[in-house]
This record gives sequence, C-alpha cells and structure tokens, in this order.
Amino acid sequence: MLRIWGRITSINVRKAVWTAQELGLAFERIDAGGAFGIVKTPEYMALNPNSVIPTLVDGDFVLWESNVIVRYLCAKHSMGNLYPSDLQERFDAERWMDWQQTTFSPAGRDAFWQSIRVAEAERDHKKIENSVAATEPLLDRLEAHLSKHPFMACGRLTMADIPLACEIHRWFGLNISTKKWPHIEAWYAKIFARPASTGVFTLPLA
Repeated sequence: MLRIWGRITSINVRKAVWTAQELGLAFERIDAGGAFGIVKTPEYMALNPNSVIPTLVDGDFVLWESNVIVRYLCAKHSMGNLYPSDLQERFDAERWMDWQQTTFSPAGRDAFWQSIRVAEAERDHKKIENSVAATEPLLDRLEAHLSKHPFMACGRLTMADIPLACEIHRWFGLNISTKKWPHIEAWYAKIFARPASTGVFTLPLA
C-alpha cells in the first residue's frame, strides 16, 4: 500500500495527502515529525536522509520533497488531467509550484513561525511585520493571475493548485493581513469545497 510519512498538520504533508485523496488512492499515513519524532531514527533516515517530512513509499520506490511527490502521484495516476500532458501547459503548472516553494513560502515563513510556533511573550513582531510586507505583494500577484484564470493553470484544477492552496490555507489561518483578495478567496472556496480536501483544510495550524 502507498504510505505517506508525516503529521497532517504539516503544510508539506497536506500537499501529499490531498493529492492522494484527490486521486482516490488508498494510502496509509504514518505520523512523524514534530512531537511524533521518528525522523531522526536510522530507520526513517534510510528512507529520507534529510530527516524531514513528508516521505512517500510506493512499493519499493521512496520519494521525498513535497512538490515532487505531488508531481509523481499526478503523473502516475492523472496524466493529461491533474498532470498536463501538453508540454507548455505542464511547465506553466510547474512554474507556479516552484514559485510556491521558492518565493511564496519563504516570504511567509517568519509570520507563520512567530505566530504559531513561538510563545506569545517571546514573539519577534518585527519579523512578523517584515514577513507580512514580503508576502502581501506576492498575494497581489496571485490575485492578478486569478482575476483572469479560474485555476492556476490550464483553466482547470491541476497539480499547480495543490501547493498554493495549502500555502493560502496556512496564510489565511494566521489572520494577520488587513487586505482582501477576492479572487484568491473565490478560488480557495472552490478548493475548500472539494470532497478530497476533507481532513486537509479543516485542522488547525500547528
């Protein structure tokens, strides 16, 4: 059976779990990381030498890096749909996935970490302020894109929507921005309404 190692409160694990659920795949999720530990054990490090989550085990094949796991599952089980078969459409989706990981996520990391992982008395509010200042222009960019497109790529749900929806779920959960992004909110509402998102977007941030 397909196995996904990682606690569901992790944004990166949520990407993998939602993908598997969207594809209707049977899988087992095994808690690891955070309070569950495990990731520093020799057994886990034999699967993932980075000691992070998630890790996917598909038979004898082991894969890590969350966006790569999303790509792999979509390519294997949804070629031409979640995983675009047209080369230009595929790389349109790919670039948004990379943008989430290399641009959007780093910008918002301090706001998330200080607001959720750091005790209130110890929070560095300047880091939160700087993180919000870095993230809001990126949300403006995403808003502009979604004002012209129903989904991130191809005019339909694809693998590109999965990492970004997980990122938006985390950002909106912080409730620290005063601006509104109606097109992002409308797109996210469509995502949230999908049955496959059950158990992914209904849990608190941690």
